[in-house]
Amino acid sequence: MGMGAGLAMLSRETAGDTEQAFVTLSVADQLCGIPVLGVRDILAEQAITRIPLAPREVAGSLNLRGRIVTAIDLRRRLRLADAPAGDARMSVVAEQGGELYALLVDQVSEVLNLPTSAFEPNPATLPANWAAYSAGIYRLQGRLLVVLDIARLLALSAEA
Repeated sequence: MGMGAGLAMLSRETAGDTEQAFVTLSVADQLCGIPVLGVRDILAEQAITRIPLAPREVAGSLNLRGRIVTAIDLRRRLRLADAPAGDARMSVVAEQGGELYALLVDQVSEVLNLPTSAFEPNPATLPANWAAYSAGIYRLQGRLLVVLDIARLLALSAEA
């Protein structure tokens, strides 16, 4: 009997549920996650310089320790209502193709370690504007965590 329990533990360990760490954030009250490995920095409210003729979702550029970083407004990218005027926004800095981008979000919360086995594909009920940029979801205590696909969010040139 003791040996059977030991084997059960062994098989659970070799099947090993790995975890992935996500920086959690919110955009228009939706909980989102970005894999920690893709995050370079998290910034409080920054001065953003408008870029003439830039697409609507490009909020402008900001200066990060001497580097010019393009700021992408995730509310606009996801075709959501603009943030209320005067609301402080935060930036999650991510790297894509050797360039840094600041993703403007409403709030950055915490880092969560989530089991890879609980990761699910996008449900059919996920609105199309979210599904277009979602790598999949986690169900957390009655809330949906949408895992954002950074590469798709930043593929601005692919847009018509």
